[in-house]
Amino acid sequence: HEPMYYLLVNLSFLEIWYTTNIVPKMLLIIIAEQKSISVAGCLAQFYFFGSLAATECLLLAVMSYDRYLAICQPLHYPFLMTGPLCIRLAASSWLCCFLLTAITMVLLSRQTFCGPNEIDHFFCDFTPLVHLSCMDTSLTETIAYATSSAVTLVPFLLITASYSCILAAILRIPPGTGRQKAFSTCSSHLTMVTMFYGTLIATYLVPSANSSQLLRKGSSLLYTILTPMFNPIVYSMKT
Repeated sequence: HEPMYYLLVNLSFLEIWYTTNIVPKMLLIIIAEQKSISVAGCLAQFYFFGSLAATECLLLAVMSYDRYLAICQPLHYPFLMTGPLCIRLAASSWLCCFLLTAITMVLLSRQTFCGPNEIDHFFCDFTPLVHLSCMDTSLTETIAYATSSAVTLVPFLLITASYSCILAAILRIPPGTGRQKAFSTCSSHLTMVTMFYGTLIATYLVPSANSSQLLRKGSSLLYTILTPMFNPIVYSMKT
């Protein structure tokens, strides 16, 4: 019933739906060669993918704040990170991200799609869908960029600030078992953050030229499938 394990329940539940949203359709494409998808189905897949990915960013930030309190404020931790506060933080992460992604999805659904109607990807991501639009997508892209930056960069900065404080607190501990124990309390979360954000940066900060599309698809495969697969292994071994 500790806050970290409550947050892990949320993260596990999220990643079950995260992979369920993408993997079954991807297997149909690869194995059964059923390469068609309806416009409504494609938009729904994008909406749940974007919402769940953004929610994971916020949950990782909440978990880093929990680790910060546990290491830097150990005596006050039970009074600062209470059960009701943990529930409110998790619920706010889910609600905020699903509402923000809905704005982009509504704007995207109003676009008129034309051309070959072929998506050069293994799931319906934002960039391949925008490339199929016959209309002006500048407003949609601006809002999508603003919302995605808010739910990825802000949590990343919070995580960085939390771990900077954690590192400073650990270095003040005399060498020995105390320092190792303090580091072990956040090693699993730090590993997960590195895997998730590392693949996100590799996917969305590379140039958008056609030559980089294979790299984008490969890195997308990492954070949509491999990262959720390794997270339970990392936390199970730690537990």
